[in-house]
Amino acid sequence: MQVRHRGPRHPARERGMVLFISLVVLVAMTLAGLALMRSVTSGVLVAGNLAAKQSITSVADWGVEAGRNWVMAQALGDLTNNGALGTGYFSSWDQAFDPVNAPANWWKDNGVQVNLAGSAMNVADMDVRWVAHRLCKMAGQDVNAPTQQCVTLQSAGAGSSKGGGGYGSLPLTNTQQPYYRITVRVVDPRRTVSYIQTVMY
Repeated sequence: MQVRHRGPRHPARERGMVLFISLVVLVAMTLAGLALMRSVTSGVLVAGNLAAKQSITSVADWGVEAGRNWVMAQALGDLTNNGALGTGYFSSWDQAFDPVNAPANWWKDNGVQVNLAGSAMNVADMDVRWVAHRLCKMAGQDVNAPTQQCVTLQSAGAGSSKGGGGYGSLPLTNTQQPYYRITVRVVDPRRTVSYIQTVMY
């Protein structure tokens, strides 16, 4: 009887397709993970910026209130002339006033620093300053001066459309109240500079 010896059977050559697909899936998962991490980081940055914006707005309100309280505490005649350097008050609208592009020390020399003691915003390196402008063209002149131009609120007396009252035979006369613009500059601990303006009378 003849015995045949068969040699070892050689399997078909593997082409490595599974390895290739595994590497492609691994690269895709890595890219997806990086994109997810980046979007989470961006979301945290956006949330941080929104919180900073809200805190700056809150702090700026303290500056607006400080400026408003100062203006309201002054006699109307005292608001005709500019205040001394550092008082934060100007009796004209100052067409050249540009809060953003002011010289380097302008805010330190002219703005009034707001005391944040007792506020939740009383943190290190938070600088809040305000200035107030009377919205009149000419400094040092009364609101009713012939050459003066002011943005005013007319307080009507007799003869108004609402039927103002009079005392005896003399009607109340019209009075003019000028508007005031309060500008607040906030520098937060991250050195972000923000400006807020409000107009009051």
